[in-house]
Amino acid sequence: MKSDEVAHYLQDNPQFFEEHSDLMANMVIPHPHGGRTISITERQMLALRDKNKQLESKMGELLQFGEENDGISEKMHRLAVGMIAAGSFQAVLHTLNFHLRDDFGVPHLAVRLWGRPADTDELPEFAQVSQELQAFAETLAQPYCGSTSGFETSSWFGEASPHVRSQALIAMRNGGGTIGMIAMGSEDVERFYAGMGTIYLERLGEMASAALARVLR
Repeated sequence: MKSDEVAHYLQDNPQFFEEHSDLMANMVIPHPHGGRTISITERQMLALRDKNKQLESKMGELLQFGEENDGISEKMHRLAVGMIAAGSFQAVLHTLNFHLRDDFGVPHLAVRLWGRPADTDELPEFAQVSQELQAFAETLAQPYCGSTSGFETSSWFGEASPHVRSQALIAMRNGGGTIGMIAMGSEDVERFYAGMGTIYLERLGEMASAALARVLR
């Protein structure tokens, strides 16, 4: 008989070892980690221990992810409270910069808004943005994360611009229309990468959009 036929037979006839209990006691098989031979019962115990270790490791990962998410949620809450308290355009920008830098460790941040209220010509947040980038922002169903190569946003980070290797671009919307973009940059090419989770970036964009729209009325 072939080995798979033996396996199928034992699966279909679980009473086999009841009828041949002496076989269970006397049969030995190779140790899973080499060396000596062991009984089937010992092998089952080792298999259960290995499975328990795997489950413990998986549980540890889940607990770690939960703790990390709790930490991020707490930081997002502090940012939201700060945004609500900010009563002016500059206060909103300061709050955004402060929390992203100190709480989230984002080294570089730039904000661009399409509309230009009076007396804002000198503010970098209202600097000219190409029609191509505005059209790109309109298409963003979720934040873009990846390289700065080929994006005019790569020049938004001032003196650090030549060294920024990855970025997250978040379209800001109000009333269904796109009003601007947040760009976060890092020298670490792996900080913002394609395929990373963006749920918190989306929430950040929603909070910033609401806060900026409120102070720019």
